[in-house]
Parts: sequence; structure tokens; C-alpha cells
Amino acid sequence: MIIPFILNGKKIVLEVDPAEKLLDVLRRQRLFSVKKGCTGVCCSSCTVLLDNKPVPSCLVPVFLVKDLPVITLEYFIQTENYRDIEKGFQKAGIHLCGYCNPGKIFTAWNIIQTYSRPTHRDLYEAIAHMTYCCTDRDTYINGILNAIQARNERTGSKRNVRK
Repeated sequence: MIIPFILNGKKIVLEVDPAEKLLDVLRRQRLFSVKKGCTGVCCSSCTVLLDNKPVPSCLVPVFLVKDLPVITLEYFIQTENYRDIEKGFQKAGIHLCGYCNPGKIFTAWNIIQTYSRPTHRDLYEAIAHMTYCCTDRDTYINGILNAIQARNERTGSKRNVRK
């Protein structure tokens, strides 16, 4: 089956088995930030942004991405949004191990995009599905809050600032 989609900002067209997992297709494209870990949903090492939402690429049949944008960490790390997250994580003392980076980074990005003023409860609920191999939950939440602050400083926005 011919599957057109937008990969890291560029339209591509691939001939693939429609049931093949997006993870395997991306790795054949030499995008190795997308790792093959648990092939379930728990490790988050294969996370990508599909239509600007984090998804485990190991569970997504490639036919579902037809005509949609897919962003991998290789592309995202070149953005100002990544630098905000990186700055926030560094301020919180988070040193990602490399294995779960896509899940931690794209989940943080989704939270920043979703919540106008996230409470700790919002954050705990948004990250309830995650595992923590290189940081703990509270430090990760602090990293996200710091990333929100870094983004607001960069953009001059008060969108995520709590009063």
C-alpha cells in the first residue's frame, strides 16, 4: 500500500505493508531516536508526535499515519520548544538516560501545549502512564514546570503562569 505522510516536516510516500508498525518504518528511515523497547506501551522509548500528540509508534499501524504529520526526536531537538524543555529539565537536575528521552520530552511538550495553567494534580494525571528509569516523578514535574517558565520567558507569554 502507498502511504503518504509528512515526516519531520517533509512529505514522503512509502510503499509498505499497511499493518506494519510505524516504529519499524521509521527505523528503516534511519531515525534511531525511535527505539524498540517493550513493544507494548510502558517504556515510551518509541514515542513520536503524531498529529502533534505523543503516541507509542510500536502500537501504531502505519496506515493510520496517512496524510498526517509525524515528528521524531531528531527533528524536534532542533526547535526552540525543545530548548525550553531542555532548559527546564536541566534546572530541575534531570539527566535523561537516552532510552526514554522521546517519551519524557514529547509528554512534556504535550503538557505544555494542553494546559493553560497546570496544577500538580493535572501534571500527575498527565504522567500517570509513565515509567521512571532515570528520574523520579516529582523531579520530572519540576522539570516540566521549569520548561513552562523557560517558554514563557522566551515568548513573553503568561499563558501557563499560575496566579
